[in-house]
Amino acid sequence: MPEEPTIEATGLTKSYGEVRVLAGVDLHVPRGSVFSLLGPNGAGKTTTVRILTTLIAPDGGTARVAGHDIVRERGLVRRAISLTGQDTALDELQSGRENLQMMGRLCRLSSRVAARRADELLERFDLVEAGTRRVGTYSGGMRRRLDLAASLIVPPAVIFLDEPTTGLDPRSRAEMWRVITELTRSGVTIFLTTQYLEEADRLADRIALVDGGRIVAEGTSAQLKQRVAEHRLDLSLTDVTGFDMMTRYLGERALVPDRDRLTLSVATDGSAAHVRALLDDLDPARRVIDRFAVHSATLDDVFLALTGHATTAHKEPAGV
Repeated sequence: MPEEPTIEATGLTKSYGEVRVLAGVDLHVPRGSVFSLLGPNGAGKTTTVRILTTLIAPDGGTARVAGHDIVRERGLVRRAISLTGQDTALDELQSGRENLQMMGRLCRLSSRVAARRADELLERFDLVEAGTRRVGTYSGGMRRRLDLAASLIVPPAVIFLDEPTTGLDPRSRAEMWRVITELTRSGVTIFLTTQYLEEADRLADRIALVDGGRIVAEGTSAQLKQRVAEHRLDLSLTDVTGFDMMTRYLGERALVPDRDRLTLSVATDGSAAHVRALLDDLDPARRVIDRFAVHSATLDDVFLALTGHATTAHKEPAGV
């Protein structure tokens, strides 16, 4: 028998007034994996996390987390998970160590065990030297690491990371990626939401692309990229007439056409022979194509190809 998934959701829906944020989301997350929910602001990522972590109830559908129903067994779900949101939940007047000890006591650890666990986590997250300083003096990256450490005071079965690197500088983001990678080796399941395509590409075993409250694609990073092309030939056309002629000729083969910029792309295997053949086929008289470039397909290409845009029109209601 296959192992029961750590997270399983079927037909999740959620609306706020006339705004339908989730329109039937299905998820299946294997135990011990990193699963990334990828999408722009307003796509439904945070609402999905809030439902799965029992902070809000779905309007419809069902879900189980760590083997427990999110509606009927909310208490059991909460004991099995930890959540690190977009904003840190730390007492800035206390030191890092005091924050961790306080969290340990709130989790019903004895004073001795809470102190020992705090020291272990400070070392694990490279915060030993900063542990005695007030959190109000910490950088953004240090706060994120401490917040994540606090969520691990009692080791959870599932860690929900809701856009954990939003607002961080590149160096701090890379440090958080290192920490998340180390967490995956401990056997926990990580549910990661992010706006950063590179983040999902680098960290996730499996990725679901959400747009307009629905899952529009799911698979490994490589599988999603193959839906577009392993490589892409970007073309800049000389004028509108040439652009219109090219899009008509290519039909569905034309990727992310932009009439205002006179640009479009077409799939290629990336070899010089195939690129030459495409250019000769598309513009034998060498009058329509002004410039071209070849690059490997990215998750950004996948998203643009499947949704036709980079952001959605609405935003998820704040505080829900």
